[in-house]
Amino acid sequence: MALLPCIAAGEDAYPSRGIRMVIDTSPGGVTDLFGRLMAEGLAQKLGQPVVVDNKPGASGNLAIDFLVRAAADGYTLMTASGGGMVVKPFLEKGLTFDVMNDIAPVFNIAETAHILVVPPTVPAKDVGEFIAYAKTQPKPLAYGSAGFGSPPHLSMELFAQAAGIRMVHVPYKGVGGAMPDLLAGRVQAMSMALGSARPYLKNAQLRPLATGASHRIAGLPDVPTSAEAGLPRWQMSAWFGVFAPRGTPAAIVSLLNQKLQQVLDEPKVKSRLFDAGAEPIGGSVEAFAERFRADHRMWGDFIRETGIRQE
Repeated sequence: MALLPCIAAGEDAYPSRGIRMVIDTSPGGVTDLFGRLMAEGLAQKLGQPVVVDNKPGASGNLAIDFLVRAAADGYTLMTASGGGMVVKPFLEKGLTFDVMNDIAPVFNIAETAHILVVPPTVPAKDVGEFIAYAKTQPKPLAYGSAGFGSPPHLSMELFAQAAGIRMVHVPYKGVGGAMPDLLAGRVQAMSMALGSARPYLKNAQLRPLATGASHRIAGLPDVPTSAEAGLPRWQMSAWFGVFAPRGTPAAIVSLLNQKLQQVLDEPKVKSRLFDAGAEPIGGSVEAFAERFRADHRMWGDFIRETGIRQE
């Protein structure tokens, strides 16, 4: 509360007009859902409209580029999945922005554990059987992803390394694009967020082998964690956050963090997150910023170690 006088010290108290919430994906996905939940709640808490602006394309680069070019005044925010953002400096050339220095973390909304799934054509009921099956095939098994450098891609690279097997990466334009080939068995595995996998798990079109979470998740209580399945090195969760342009006043960032935490604490918002297979996170600006930096360091080390390059 001590920060509020700083915000109101100028000609107009913040916020004195509407706010734009950019989302780095098309409407309909979990990132869009989380962004819209935050935008709706933030509008109620601040008493100003928060307009959602979907800017998909170029693996989220269009949205990030728009954000970093916006005025650092708290009137332009972005909701994005963090996994793809922190690896950009290691995997992409010619970026028009510096992810780690041009954007400011504001709020960690939620995370959703990745699930290792296979189609019924793969005769493996658990991780051990899948690894054994992969090692007996004359050709490496293929896995699908949402594109080069996407969390599903990096997750499966991490899995293959931990399991000591070689797999072939088949990139698609998003998780949805991979599903027909995965369901038909033309690719034999995929790591995907629970929210995306759930419809196919319910009707047994896909079989879950393990989760990348540190503990069993409520949405799949009978599915073991990777550690329980004998592969503790494979842990993967997708997290989602709200960001602002670098240079946004700390008082405004702190206020937004406080208001977004109030939104996240509402039972109806938590229920929507749980329904999407996500767990609310929240917490301080500092905690979120440290997670952002820690993931950047971790994936940077992994990419350098494995030598992953654009295919």
